[in-house]
Amino acid sequence: MTITLKNPQRSEQFLEELINHKYADKIIPWIVPFFVLLLWEFSSRTGLLSSRILPAPSSVVFTAFKLAATGELFQHMGISAARAISGFIVGGGIGFILGLITGFSRLGEQLLDSSLQMLRTIPNLALIPLVILWFGIGDQARLFLVSIGVFFPIYLNTYHGIRSVDPGLIEMGRVYGLKTSQLLWQIIFPGALSSILIGVRFSLGIMWLSLIVAEQIAADSGIGYMAMNAREFMQTDVVVLSIVIYALLGKLANSIAKALENKFLAWNPNYKSAG
Repeated sequence: MTITLKNPQRSEQFLEELINHKYADKIIPWIVPFFVLLLWEFSSRTGLLSSRILPAPSSVVFTAFKLAATGELFQHMGISAARAISGFIVGGGIGFILGLITGFSRLGEQLLDSSLQMLRTIPNLALIPLVILWFGIGDQARLFLVSIGVFFPIYLNTYHGIRSVDPGLIEMGRVYGLKTSQLLWQIIFPGALSSILIGVRFSLGIMWLSLIVAEQIAADSGIGYMAMNAREFMQTDVVVLSIVIYALLGKLANSIAKALENKFLAWNPNYKSAG
């Protein structure tokens, strides 16, 4: 059977107007998740999907309210957020400083970059047995794993960003008599900023990934502990809630990084058009 549209041009025009509507960008990305949730809820309520395998979204929401009412949920979220932010500051700060050194200095590159590239090929999660031997099973081990996870994206993008700055601009700055600090602040750092912020976005994703694994190493608090404890008692709704919280925190971190890009790269035509 063939379906023939009465007025294809009008249909295309309507579709184009719908896509270009001012609220379309906010609504369209949520259409697929909404229908997935709807299908998930329907499957759970009709018994097509066992609640022991995957509880209904409404059950997960109810569990979230129940844990929030007792304060347990916010306590675990606060502890996990503190661990993630601490690891990001330590690992990201060291990565940024070493990226500056290797980006600016040929000697620094020769001394450090080869060794760091060699270490980069080691998966940070493969270090877990060694980390436990070094730091035990306390927060120091979790801080180390998160720091290692965020270190390399920021290091690589800082290094690449500095090396990608147009040498003609730097030479022009020297011709105009700019000092080294002025060259750094007015030409090199703005030129490398887009690459550095991309490194921040990558590292934020790896930060949560590292934390999920780190909090499952004999932790006694945090979202990872909440999930592992729920697993022992077959509380699937709490396990799913923990995964959803990680996803929401990751989305929040990405939105913050995107907002930073829009703020600090407003002068860049590419980001201006994207924003």
